[in-house]
Amino acid sequence: MDNAVTLSRSLKLRNKFSYLPALSHHYNYEEYKGYSEKYRNFNWNVGAAILASVLVSSTSTDVSSDKLKKNKQEKTEKYKIIEAGEKKPNLPTYRAEEISKHNTKNSFWVTYRHGVYDVTSFLPSHPGGEQIYNAAGLSIEPFWNVYGMHKTKEVYELLESYRIGNLHDDDLVDHSDEELWATEPYRDPRLIVKTAKPFNAEIPPEYQIAHFDTPNELFYVRQHMPVPELDAGAHRVRVVLEDTGHSREFSLQQLRSLPAASVRAALMCAGNRRSEMHKVKPVKGIDWAGGAISNAVWSGVYLRDVLLTCGVDPDDTEGKHVILTGADIDATGQNFSTSIPLRLALDASARVLLATHMNGEPLPPDHGRPLRVIVPGAPAVRSVKWLECITISSEESSSHWHKKDYRAFNPSTTWESADFERAPPVYSLPVTSAICAPRHGDTVTAAGEGATPRTYTSQHALVLCTLTTCAGYAYSGGGARVVRVDVSADGGRSWTEARLQQDAAPHREHYAWTLWTVRLPVPAHATQAELWVKATDGNLNTQPETFEHIWNIRGILSNAYHRVTVRLQH
Repeated sequence: MDNAVTLSRSLKLRNKFSYLPALSHHYNYEEYKGYSEKYRNFNWNVGAAILASVLVSSTSTDVSSDKLKKNKQEKTEKYKIIEAGEKKPNLPTYRAEEISKHNTKNSFWVTYRHGVYDVTSFLPSHPGGEQIYNAAGLSIEPFWNVYGMHKTKEVYELLESYRIGNLHDDDLVDHSDEELWATEPYRDPRLIVKTAKPFNAEIPPEYQIAHFDTPNELFYVRQHMPVPELDAGAHRVRVVLEDTGHSREFSLQQLRSLPAASVRAALMCAGNRRSEMHKVKPVKGIDWAGGAISNAVWSGVYLRDVLLTCGVDPDDTEGKHVILTGADIDATGQNFSTSIPLRLALDASARVLLATHMNGEPLPPDHGRPLRVIVPGAPAVRSVKWLECITISSEESSSHWHKKDYRAFNPSTTWESADFERAPPVYSLPVTSAICAPRHGDTVTAAGEGATPRTYTSQHALVLCTLTTCAGYAYSGGGARVVRVDVSADGGRSWTEARLQQDAAPHREHYAWTLWTVRLPVPAHATQAELWVKATDGNLNTQPETFEHIWNIRGILSNAYHRVTVRLQH
């Protein structure tokens, strides 16, 4: 992309953020001159450091159109409980210059509104690790305006527990976020909002099973920062080959000169169904239920074709990566970025796409207009939106979102012991499934239309039963087709195989989800039942029964049996 255009847009967004006086930055930087490089990525890593602290607490602010008023009232009451950053007359007052000097691991201060906080003892348990050192001596308020999921009772209470004083009135800065979010796109009120700023929302389960290809307006939304405004006519994507120093830019018109391509693929957040894992033991991240997955037909050109056009050698992929950079930027001007292995990008069967269209329509702003990557079968974070740069490198992306997130750990790993450098990045998703209807707590008629009482075998005993209808989705990453979905209403003693609705793509290139339905036998005189579902893919991988042995600190890859308890009417 033209450097002037990039700089102009970056400066425009940066101007939406307010910082403490420049003196604070000066003292911070001077102090860090003596630190090793790993502590001094000062100019572009502050936002990444603060982003890591989003993991301090998960949040769920389910908002549907019929509950909006009620939830707003509950939210107001929730925040009355804690007055984060309010002036406290009984505490000492500090100037910004003094605060900015407390920027080492032995004395680490931050501010929020009027509040001054010594969070030194919190550093070892900070999810972002040592990157937090770059935020020392600054106000965290402009960053929390970007990462609005911080603004919960739990995080406020945690912050206030480190309170040591008040910021001097003369050093207060207006950190209003109205302009920052002023150009956010319209969102369908049927979406279940998890966080408003940035906007993260699930598709309701009844709409997941209503359409094989999810309508664009109902496709779940995952944002890390404000949605950038981009002009499709002026947009360019730049391809950089680090080993040769060569680069090339493509307009959307130039991309269209390459062979057209499309792929039907589900995108799923790695944290989908995190709320279930959270019930076993608390985890960090957005409290997704089962609605952080949707399905669509994506159209554009293959990334492979673009790279080959630029002279990338398909036989020289060992140890090389494709860094994908979007136009969304944080408070310091750092662009969102992640990477995938070059071998994956060049694998024809992987069908990695540069997409301009979604279900036959130009990409909506929330989903990457005018250009995004689609990495089928991978966590959706790899499918970078608002794509503006593709870099072929011998190193993975150095961004926080790649280095400090979306990595797998065993159940005994804590935030203090987690080694993000050793943990492998997640490039493929495990098999999963969910019941969309009936929903937990529903009352269902256990004798559907045309059903008659009959018997079925449960632990070698004949039990009088009736039928109830269940429906949901199943999915497996890496191109694996779902070959079977099993549903039980008696604690796994007996299973009924569901009928599957699938895309016709071959195994190993099967990137869409599977919708399923089943007429399930339930004991005729039972008043309630717990329904279980599990899926098996073409590699014969099957979901684990419980979350205990797959639990991890980030709550990702949450794919144990999905369970729904319903009341029965006969």
